[in-house]
Amino acid sequence: MIITFVLVVLALLALLFLLRLAKGQGFRSAASDGLPARIQSVDIAAFRNLVDANEERYLRTTLPPGEFRAVQRERLRAALKYISCAAGNAAILMRAGEAARRSSDAEVREAGEKLVDRAIRLRLYAFQATAKLYVGIMFPGARISTNGLAENYESMTRLVFLLGRLQSPQREVSIAS
Repeated sequence: MIITFVLVVLALLALLFLLRLAKGQGFRSAASDGLPARIQSVDIAAFRNLVDANEERYLRTTLPPGEFRAVQRERLRAALKYISCAAGNAAILMRAGEAARRSSDAEVREAGEKLVDRAIRLRLYAFQATAKLYVGIMFPGARISTNGLAENYESMTRLVFLLGRLQSPQREVSIAS
């Protein structure tokens, strides 16, 4: 019964994700002007702490069961906020990558292509991690893993710096990390 419920929830989330992509919200082209201003800061170290298995084990052994479940739910809700910000940033950077793919410079086009690829990958990881975290919130004792999300976000951030240097070598590039 529980497995069926989880599968139905996951299927509905997948359907919503695909509908959003079909409506073009993830791939709407826009000028890259003003995109950096819309990027939100994501503290990767804090996110990793929230989903760290060792930290969860420590809390499980030091807190009474009821308190552990409440604390674990709060930690996972906070992790969901980080994932949401990272996915939002990926959507913004996807648009910047799309704009770079139209450049006449081959290096800029290649960096734009890689950025779009990493942003899409990050959004897919975020979708998977979100589903896992919701399962973790419903069942605080369940073991969850968000492998790849933080690494993919950091990789995407490095590509943004590379793209910025290629497009404007004289300007300093910054992004909320």
